[in-house]
Amino acid sequence: MTEAKPVRTLSMTPPSPDGRVWASFATRPDASRGRRIREPESPTRSPFQRDRDRVIHAGAFRRLQYKTQVFVYHEGDYFRTRLTHSLEVAQIARSISRFLGLEEDLAEAVALAHDLGHTPFGHAGEDALGECLAAFGGFDHNDQSLRIVTRLERRYAGFDGLNLTWEAVEGLVKHNGPLVPPRPGRTLPQTIAAVDAEWPLDLAAQPSAEAQVAALSDDIAYNNHDIDDGLRAGLFTLDDLIELPLVGPVARDVLDAHPGLELSRLVHEIVRRMIDAMVTDLLTETRARIAADGIETADDVRAAGRAVVAFSETMRDHDRRLRTFLRQRMYRHYKVNRMTSKARRVVNDLYGLFTAEPECLPPDWQARVAAQAGEAGRARVVADYIAGMTDRFALAEHGRLFVMNSPDLRA
Repeated sequence: MTEAKPVRTLSMTPPSPDGRVWASFATRPDASRGRRIREPESPTRSPFQRDRDRVIHAGAFRRLQYKTQVFVYHEGDYFRTRLTHSLEVAQIARSISRFLGLEEDLAEAVALAHDLGHTPFGHAGEDALGECLAAFGGFDHNDQSLRIVTRLERRYAGFDGLNLTWEAVEGLVKHNGPLVPPRPGRTLPQTIAAVDAEWPLDLAAQPSAEAQVAALSDDIAYNNHDIDDGLRAGLFTLDDLIELPLVGPVARDVLDAHPGLELSRLVHEIVRRMIDAMVTDLLTETRARIAADGIETADDVRAAGRAVVAFSETMRDHDRRLRTFLRQRMYRHYKVNRMTSKARRVVNDLYGLFTAEPECLPPDWQARVAAQAGEAGRARVVADYIAGMTDRFALAEHGRLFVMNSPDLRA
């Protein structure tokens, strides 16, 4: 494995009052564009620290504990949830940002917030809500994350949402790249378009380096930890993985160095080495792009014609092959298909009932529906309610409403 070299000292800025040293292309908190609603600055925390803390204290963040990625929560408490995944993404993002001299708090805030808008039951729930809302602009979990941090969280006396900094909101919206122009046949999601109209997010520009780090940290965590969960669930075996160009060499090295190692330790060792290999590749390729593109400032990052934080072409090919394997052997496994089919029915049933009979919603949500003048607005409120559910709450709610002998009937 090639050892990544440290960032050149000539690209570093002078230390901040708290002693931190940033790369010249980092997003500095003292240069933040501020918050949509003005607030006094904290005397003890930077703006991006406050962003991270607000995400952690959000109700939507806590609910990620019982929202799953591939498996539904009751299938085993050792499988990853959206919460554990978000924490793993944040850890990888912070480590990468520290090496590159980026603003760690901003990268961590984006990483922790990136899954806030996910529905119960992972992508099955999102697909079902998208079908339900097809006539009203569809459903997009990234757009829903923005709805949460700008509208749906109701905790603070002076504003709805979390009132995050511009940089955190921009990173959340664009962490996967520029959004303008939209892809062929697609329009901007409703909330993103509305917020951008009021508070321009430079949707045609590249996101900050910190947001780019958060996006690729998501990819690193997602793929590697799905390998771990898939092996634990028995959806495939190590022999099935051994021919993949990234997994195979790592697995052989571990087997050679530790013959007879028990499976749980073997899997963990393989996964941690793969994460290290992907992070090292990312650091090497990113340093090369920064040098080749003449990146000196945060504005240079946004104006670049490509992402500056990236994998090498070889690693991108390995990543594509791994994704294909996981899609075929895990995400489309018949056991997973059975649960996702049930999940879609649960979401469709709940949506159909609540739109037809909004009086079945809790009183505060009935009030939100009543405040909407049109069908589209009422449908979106119902979607907000369902999207905020955890897996177990959605199943319990479905039992209460559709199963006469459900043990949750009286709840």
